[in-house]
Amino acid sequence: MQYQTTLRDAIAFEGAGLHTGAPARVRVLPAPAGHGLRFRLNDAVEFPARGDYVVETVRATVLGCGEHRVSTVEHLLSALLGCGVDNALIAVDGPEIPVADGSAKVFADAVEAVGLATLHEPRIRWIPTEPRVFRDGDKLLIVAPASSFRVRMTVDYPAPIGAQYVEAEIAPESYVREVAPNRTFGFLHEVEALVRRGLAQGGTLENAVVFGPDGPLTPLRDPNEPARHKILDLVGDFALLGAYPQCEVIAIKSGHKLHCTAVRELRRHGDGESTAVSATS
Repeated sequence: MQYQTTLRDAIAFEGAGLHTGAPARVRVLPAPAGHGLRFRLNDAVEFPARGDYVVETVRATVLGCGEHRVSTVEHLLSALLGCGVDNALIAVDGPEIPVADGSAKVFADAVEAVGLATLHEPRIRWIPTEPRVFRDGDKLLIVAPASSFRVRMTVDYPAPIGAQYVEAEIAPESYVREVAPNRTFGFLHEVEALVRRGLAQGGTLENAVVFGPDGPLTPLRDPNEPARHKILDLVGDFALLGAYPQCEVIAIKSGHKLHCTAVRELRRHGDGESTAVSATS
C-alpha cells in the first residue's frame, strides 16, 4: 500500500506570469493527510485543486472561485503530482503562477530539495473501471484502467515541429528526468496574435521555445520537447481529479480544454478510493 505524502518544508517561487506578465509569488506549504492540493488566493479565498473550479482553458488552465482567479496552474500542479505530493496548500499572491523557465523543472527541483514526508493514511486514488473516450474535433483522449499512471501523447503540428509521439510513466524518478524539463512552446507567427489577445505578456526566449520557419530559435532540451511538454500539461490538468490517477491516458492532439472536460466528466462519477475499489467511470 502506498501512503499519502506532503512536503517536508515549504517552498516558494517568485517571478512574472507567462500570460499576464504580472509579478507573482507562490508558497507551497506542507499539509496534513486528507487535505489534498488546495489553493489560497491573495489570502482571500481557498478552494481545492479540482476540475469544477476551472474557469478558462485558452492557452493555460485558469482556476477561480468567485471573483478570484489564478492562471497557468498546470506546470506547478504537474510537478506536485509528478513528484508524488498528495497534500499541499498553494498560497498565491498575484494573478498567475510564475512561469520560471517555462517547464516544471524549477518546481520539481524544489520538491526534490526539501523531500517528502510520509503520512500514515492510504493514498487516495482515482481508478477507472472501464475505458472512456473524449473527443473535441480531431482531438482525442482515452482514459483506461491501468496498474499505474501512464501517458501516451501524439502531437501533429505544422513544420518545423511536425508529428511526434512520446510515452511516459508518471512516477517521481521518470517524471523528473523525462517530463519536468520540457518547456512551453509556440510559433513565431503566433506571438503577435497572442499579445493582441492579452496573452504571452511575460513570454521570452528564456521561458518558451519559439519555432520559426526553419526550426527553434533556441536549442531544444529533447528532440520531442513539444510532445513531452504536452505530457507535462496533461499531468497538471489531471491533478484536478482530486486524487492520484491510476490509469493510462492516450492523447492525440489534446490540450487544456479537452483535458479539463474529461476531468470534470470523470469526477462526476466519483473522486476515487483509497483501496482497490475503483471509482465508477
